[in-house]
Amino acid sequence: MIYKIAICDDNKPDTDYISSLVKEWADSSKNIVKLKIFQSAEEFLFHYEEDKSYHILLLDIEMGKINGVELAKKIRIKNKEVQIIFITGYNDYISDGYDVEALHYILKPVYKEKLYEVLSRACERLKKEEAALFLHLPEGMVRIPFYEIRYMEVRANYVTVYGEEKVTIKTTLSALEQELDDRFFRIGRSYIVNMKYIRKVTKRDVILEDNTAVPISRGYYESLNRAFIDYF
Repeated sequence: MIYKIAICDDNKPDTDYISSLVKEWADSSKNIVKLKIFQSAEEFLFHYEEDKSYHILLLDIEMGKINGVELAKKIRIKNKEVQIIFITGYNDYISDGYDVEALHYILKPVYKEKLYEVLSRACERLKKEEAALFLHLPEGMVRIPFYEIRYMEVRANYVTVYGEEKVTIKTTLSALEQELDDRFFRIGRSYIVNMKYIRKVTKRDVILEDNTAVPISRGYYESLNRAFIDYF
């Protein structure tokens, strides 16, 4: 896989230094990288209209009219897969990083080992995001990326997959469970949840980020809690 990486920072010495580290990381990890540098959020957005295929964004926060957090919010409206890493001299925006599902927040000065670690983690996440569920429906095959699936529910002989769209298929929950990875957890006979979307776990329900309450069966609370903590 060729990783397309963008650096967006209005400080040229910083972009030169970070770009040199990215290239060194690519050489040492034997990853192929296509790297592009932008001096402002406006410049990046203009380019992004024509090319939305970036995998990793290294964003400064304090930049011109549009800061890095605002830029990330604009990107997240339509792109949930791109890995966002903030690199900044300020630590006042850490909570904003959670709002845009940033992978990490690195304070300047940037140390090589830290950037290497975060870039490698971004690649691992990207590999996981490629995974998908293939459902054979009467009208044809449907591909649903794992990262889109919030939860699954079985009723009688039909399973409904809740993602960006709701898809119902005649099958068993156990059959679909065998195709999933470790981000998914079964919370009873009728439900499987994607731990990425869990906001809170109670003894009765799993509360997702959109406030959907998915009932948890008796006996699953402790094991889900452990898996949830380990996942993050």
